[in-house]
Amino acid sequence: ILLLLSLLSNTFIMTSFPVDQTRAFGKLILFGEHFVVYKVPALVGAVSAYTDCKLEYTTEPGLEVIDNRPAVPLYKEKKMDEGIEAINLTLTHLGVDTKKSGVKLTFGGDLCCASGIGASAAQVVSLARAVNIADSRSLSEDEINAAGYEGEKGYHGTPSGIDNTAATFGGLLRFQRTEGAPIFDKKTLVSPIRIVYASTGITASTTEVVGDVRAKKEADEAWFADLIGKYTKLCEEGQKAVEVGDMDKLGKLMNLNHEYLQELTVSCKELDDLVVAARAAGAVGAKMSGTGRGGLMIALTPTEEIQNEVASALEKLAPQVWKTTFA
Repeated sequence: ILLLLSLLSNTFIMTSFPVDQTRAFGKLILFGEHFVVYKVPALVGAVSAYTDCKLEYTTEPGLEVIDNRPAVPLYKEKKMDEGIEAINLTLTHLGVDTKKSGVKLTFGGDLCCASGIGASAAQVVSLARAVNIADSRSLSEDEINAAGYEGEKGYHGTPSGIDNTAATFGGLLRFQRTEGAPIFDKKTLVSPIRIVYASTGITASTTEVVGDVRAKKEADEAWFADLIGKYTKLCEEGQKAVEVGDMDKLGKLMNLNHEYLQELTVSCKELDDLVVAARAAGAVGAKMSGTGRGGLMIALTPTEEIQNEVASALEKLAPQVWKTTFA
């Protein structure tokens, strides 16, 4: 009995914490990796897999994190310090002081953490939702998104905002940074878009890769201006293809976007091999998705048959392969 009382005195537990209300989604970028940082549009689709978060306040000051999210090997180990920084930034933004009242966080869900899937954004957005519930606040979705953006700084230094926006709102989004609040609008699809995505098993540092791209830009501003101009035109054409359901056109543009990312030096042999294999298996388009230099690639597979064939081909090369749909 004394032990039970001691445990109860150290933790305030909300009975049946509604973790299902804290869900935040992963994402895949159709167009816009790295370019989106420089205030040009991007297209991003949220996947159905999610991260959730349970929050408990404790009487002992401090932060305890239990991370039960599935992940590719070494992802959580490599991202641990960045993750704690991101959690602290999110809590600070929301006015939660762990020096005064302890916080125990338990992260779960079915989103497999891998570079490129937006796992970091899903984590901090789910945390923001958990604080909103635990404190009986009435935060708007925009305020949840803003908290997620602050948290993303722990992982990315200067985040684009695209990941936390997809994690918060879901669906297929056109996203663009501005000097003020980002602009985003949800797209209505003619029909669902079937996707296969695969992991290289390599975890890259987004902060480092974004920094390398910035250095290349500063070293040759004319080259970068030309490349971002070509990308911007491509993204506009991609948006039109999405709106009319032209999968062949969309696939060709994905292939071209991959070439631009290769020119930025953010792809790698492992990604390129998966992209080539997906196209050979019937994908109408394939490209890296996310940070690059590891992480994920994405393949456009218009039919269930093609989706299954591409997934089977990638499973021979990649440690993890998933099938999903943008809807």
